[in-house]
Amino acid sequence: MHSNLVFDTTADLILEDERVLLRPLVLEDAVLLSSYVKAEPALWTYALTPIETELDLEQYILAAIEARKLKSAYAFIVFDKLQNKYVGTTRLYDVQLNFGSTLLGYTWYSESTWGTGLNEHCKFLLLNFAFETIGFERVEFRADNRNKRSIAAMQKIGCTVEGILRNHLPTSDGTRRDSIVLSMLKAEWPMIKAGFLARIKMLDQNK
Repeated sequence: MHSNLVFDTTADLILEDERVLLRPLVLEDAVLLSSYVKAEPALWTYALTPIETELDLEQYILAAIEARKLKSAYAFIVFDKLQNKYVGTTRLYDVQLNFGSTLLGYTWYSESTWGTGLNEHCKFLLLNFAFETIGFERVEFRADNRNKRSIAAMQKIGCTVEGILRNHLPTSDGTRRDSIVLSMLKAEWPMIKAGFLARIKMLDQNK
């Protein structure tokens, strides 16, 4: 058990580097993110609950806020300093302090950020926070097994594929999806971190 871990979900956390700023997601952020709802439908291709209207977006944010109140999750809005605008959200969820584990997901970014290194910056900040600030032993990732772009991105940052949860969750079209499970461990973080920083430096130089 890891009951000594502390994660104050009432605190207004800011995770930031030279490229991105992550701050707590609040209901007022619906206005900042609403332009992506209909303009970028590809964002919701593999979403369990697609955001098709502004009301859907508000409900999505309200659910995230409620999970934060219950201390089971902490959602962030993502600000891209390169474009000088808010571009998406990401979240630590299924927080299990007693077991030293959490999941990282509910991540989506505007297509304008794809391939620019923004994801690497966000993931680095979140993983560094999870392992070094909170002290989690394990960070897990899940995705629709058809979402090859997302899976490749997770493997690039050093995640290990653990397996497939077959027929795992219902999707918006009435079918069920297979979910791929990946993870990263605290013991692996020092080596992954070094490679991560080198990759970020290379991406920043090439942008």
